[in-house]
Amino acid sequence: MVGLIVARSRNNVIGRNGQIPWRIKGEQKQFKELTTGNVVIMGRKSYEEIGHPLPNRKNIIVSRTKQFEGEDLMTASSVEEAIRMAGDADVYIAGGYGLYKEAIPLVDKMYITEVDTVIEDGDVFFPEFDEAEFDKTIGESGGDEIRFTRTLYTRRK
Repeated sequence: MVGLIVARSRNNVIGRNGQIPWRIKGEQKQFKELTTGNVVIMGRKSYEEIGHPLPNRKNIIVSRTKQFEGEDLMTASSVEEAIRMAGDADVYIAGGYGLYKEAIPLVDKMYITEVDTVIEDGDVFFPEFDEAEFDKTIGESGGDEIRFTRTLYTRRK
């Protein structure tokens, strides 16, 4: 299974100045639950923002300019190569924009957390995709000051 996991604002923002532009208690819980014990594929900038491999999962960094190696850490030159490197494991694409754009045609599922806010000065956006290619399931909602809703898009066969 190839999945994609992202949180986006109402105006499709996923980043601002190299950071996620919100902090919402409980919003990242799904990410940890889904990815632990599996494979996470992320771009170089996303990895460098975090600064270390995510624990208890295999980390594959997509980069054409740097090599990352270590325990549960390796480098691929494309999303397709990273997916091949993962073998039969469940894979989750974790950003950023370039990886999401490359991965959307390849994913079976997209776990999108819809954050109920508008980020006026965002500079990274989630790529457009054809919703008609997916079945949409609305999941749980949460958050205090800023609300969020989990949405699952499953590719139609």
